[in-house]
Amino acid sequence: MQNSRKITDDLYYVGASDRKLALFENIYPIPRGTSYNSYLLLDEKTVLLDTADAAVSEQFFENVEGVLADRKLDYLIVNHMEPDHCALIQNLVLRHPELTVVTTAKAAVMIRQFFNFDLDSRLQTVAEGGTLCTGRHTFTFVLAPMVHWPEVMFTYDTTDKILFSADAFGTFGALNGNIYADEVNFDRDWLDDARRYFINIVGKYGTQVQNVLKKAAAIDIQMICPLHGPIWRQDLGYFIGKYDTWSKYAPEEKGVLIVYASVYGHTAAAAEKMASLLAEHGVKGIAMYDASHTHVSQLVSEAFRYSHIVLASSTYNCDIFTPMENFLTDLKAHNWQRRSVAIIENGSWGPMSGKLMRALLEQMKEINILGENVTLKSALKDEQLPALEALANAIIADMAQ
Repeated sequence: MQNSRKITDDLYYVGASDRKLALFENIYPIPRGTSYNSYLLLDEKTVLLDTADAAVSEQFFENVEGVLADRKLDYLIVNHMEPDHCALIQNLVLRHPELTVVTTAKAAVMIRQFFNFDLDSRLQTVAEGGTLCTGRHTFTFVLAPMVHWPEVMFTYDTTDKILFSADAFGTFGALNGNIYADEVNFDRDWLDDARRYFINIVGKYGTQVQNVLKKAAAIDIQMICPLHGPIWRQDLGYFIGKYDTWSKYAPEEKGVLIVYASVYGHTAAAAEKMASLLAEHGVKGIAMYDASHTHVSQLVSEAFRYSHIVLASSTYNCDIFTPMENFLTDLKAHNWQRRSVAIIENGSWGPMSGKLMRALLEQMKEINILGENVTLKSALKDEQLPALEALANAIIADMAQ
């Protein structure tokens, strides 16, 4: 049974959602599943914009064939060659041998790497500013390299002013019938997944995202159709603004993120005390996570969200306790920067984690390390409270700037 949705008079949503997948890209937990969005235009020529993941192939093809009815498929536009969007290209070609594949030269190389069908006889490569007229509609193409693969492009329908944005402006989460962002409570139900999606999938490439946002600013966009998550047809500036903030590595909120990695609970107790001290001084935006029990993708996302961060870690085998080390390594890999950080270390006989965390942080850009490391030996004692209070005061003073 087809389950397509009409978007405009001649544009249809033909994607599908997967609620069985536990790990996106086999690494990021997605308890709400994910959608694989695809769009089909019925103009004088028919145009499919991207395919989908193999996991939803049956629903995808039922949607496509149902919307096409007895029409042939003239064009497949490939905006992105990641397998969750391109897996069904060869199968589509077998079903519609008459179609022309429209994509970038770099994407064409990847199509040949993934598949074995005759691409050259049906390939139309496009470059920046290239156009495709399908009757009433004219598409133009915007190159978006490293957002987040090198072959990525956006497709802009100049007739209806719709931007097909590949993975940009996407989010984790299956669609529950409502395919538009204005049909859901986006701030409550989607923003955290949207942030985690951007930061972990695209976040390393902030400069490239900024370049594409500058291109987008020169285009009259009335709708954004991403490859994951809801379609945007209202309040586009809100979500574009989020991308602008995230890709500039600017804090989304003024607040304090506390992440601790504790073996037996003593480092966790110091982190809890720090939270209490901050709260007693009027700090309201405090978030706290145990690095051993929180997936690193969530920690990285929250680190991009908040302006200030407290890192509290046990020493383990004369090194940083592994969950904290993994977190910091992931932050560096995602180009995290422009934050203020306070450090708490613990070690029963040789506390080393603070020194090593500081060394990792110094490899990142524009990281302001506040005050002196607070050092515990086994457990927090009364005589160490002044040092902890001094560090809390340093955080509060920095937040006031």
